[in-house]
This record gives sequence, C-alpha cells and structure tokens, in this order.
Amino acid sequence: MKASYPLQIVTLWTIFLLGTLFHVQLGLMPLFHGLNVAVSQAKSLTEIMPVFWGMLIFFGLPLGAMVLAVFTDAKKVRQGHFWFTVVYSIFNLLHLAADLFVPPRVWPQVVLMLILFLVGLLLNRVAWLWWRHPHGKQLARGLVDQI
Repeated sequence: MKASYPLQIVTLWTIFLLGTLFHVQLGLMPLFHGLNVAVSQAKSLTEIMPVFWGMLIFFGLPLGAMVLAVFTDAKKVRQGHFWFTVVYSIFNLLHLAADLFVPPRVWPQVVLMLILFLVGLLLNRVAWLWWRHPHGKQLARGLVDQI
C-alpha cells in the first residue's frame, strides 16, 4: 500500500531539513582541520542576529508545514502548502546557483544542494497531488494508522 500524501510530505520535509543540516555541517568541516570558514566581518552576535532569526524561520516554517499536513485536511491549507513548497524550491534553486557560481566551489556542497533541489521538486509534486485530491480528509486520517 502506498503511503498517504501527508506521510509522504512529512518524510520529504524531514529529508529536506536533515539535508539542510548536513549542508551546514559540510560548511563547518574545514574547522576540524584548522581552516578558517569565516565569511563575515561581524564583531558581535548582535550584528548577526538577523541571520539567526532568518535561519530559525527557514527551519521553523517546514516544521509547521509538517504539523499542518498531519493534523488538517482543509483544501486551503493543502493549496497554501503547495505554494509554500514552490517558494522553497525557488530558494533551493537560487542556493544551488550560488554554490555553483560563487567561489570557492565546493563540489560536495553542490551535489548536496542538487539532491535537496530534486527532493524539493518531488515535494512540489506530492503537495500538488495532495492539494488536488478530492478526499484529503480520508488521507490525513490514514496517516496515524501508517506510523
């Protein structure tokens, strides 16, 4: 039996978030070999606080999307979720382009971002199918039985 759309969505968002965490980990790996990874001239945490808030929002919104996918079946939520995934796919594409064209090019990062972009496209497809399915409520109820 194929997994319900909400279960597929939660799984794909989880893969995306774990991949994003690994992307950060790859960026920090040079530290363990005595190399500098600093790209900022900030002198205090206050100066980079907008980055912290931005990352919290970037991670927090998919967490909220997963909760909504599990606990609601409203057509408007499913529609909003689809467009939300499209926005994230655009961000992934822009980040992939930056990793490709902004030096230094680190190929493991590029490959990881390509994988995350492809996962995002699959998430777009599943979100589209969930939105367009006439019985979202039945699918959402089935999720609890599948876990």
